[in-house]
Amino acid sequence: MLRIADGVTISEDELELTFARSSGPGGQNVNKVSTKVVLRFSVPASPSLSPGQKQLIVARLGRRIDAGGILRLTCQKHRSQGANREGVVARFVELLAGALKLQPERVPTRPSAAARKRRLESKRRRSLVKRSRGAAQSEE
Repeated sequence: MLRIADGVTISEDELELTFARSSGPGGQNVNKVSTKVVLRFSVPASPSLSPGQKQLIVARLGRRIDAGGILRLTCQKHRSQGANREGVVARFVELLAGALKLQPERVPTRPSAAARKRRLESKRRRSLVKRSRGAAQSEE
């Protein structure tokens, strides 16, 4: 069980992990061993998430989710399959936790009277500076 957030856990059975050959340098290891890990998670089919949580995930991770509702992540940073597996699962947990985190509601504020006074005073000073420049006087 993967603990995502308070009260949200996802069974590892819901994750589909496949392995492929990594790209890039690495010598014989790259040519022989499938170390790249691809994680697929079906958001609509997940029994662990409520409909509201599924909507939040789709709204916040929409670019990473395909038309079928599948969240797809890959990891090929490490040379071993086990390390890449741990890395992709950790990133999955981090992404879902971030997507499910409730954003605090913004409390509208107003500038204080002193701040308004300071702003108007600085505008007045700047206006005087510009006005004092004026047009060039011709001396004839």
